[in-house]
Amino acid sequence: MAAMNEHPGERAAQDPVKLIAIRDTPLSVDEVFGAVGDPSAGGTALFVGTVRDHDGGTGVDRLGYSCHPSAEAEMRRIAEKVAAEYPVRALAAVHRVGDLRVGDLAVVVAVSCPHRGEAFDACRKLIDDLKHEVPIWKHQTFADGTDEWVGA
Repeated sequence: MAAMNEHPGERAAQDPVKLIAIRDTPLSVDEVFGAVGDPSAGGTALFVGTVRDHDGGTGVDRLGYSCHPSAEAEMRRIAEKVAAEYPVRALAAVHRVGDLRVGDLAVVVAVSCPHRGEAFDACRKLIDDLKHEVPIWKHQTFADGTDEWVGA
């Protein structure tokens, strides 16, 4: 039970993980943002990762993402861990796989919390942990014809 001066909206929601997905179709910022809407959240942080035209000073022509079958379950595990560490009202994360072009959205994550600082911190933790722990691999093809694999 909440303390007398503590509002229920100041705590994490009962089931804050609203959307976790890996897709081979274009991602929607509006979908992810909409998934984390909560009337008791005073702050929502959103991160959008896009395919850039270079890496390490070398031009990138294209890239592809692939993942292990456990990737979505790992995303959910990380999301639940972040929700347990912060007062998350709602959380969503979607990652793209397949062939992408420069400018395409590769990942979209969002977190809503009672206050902005918590939302920023939780969103950063979410994207950082997803990047480091989820078995998703990036295959980059550079303008000079070389390529490399980058992954979790």
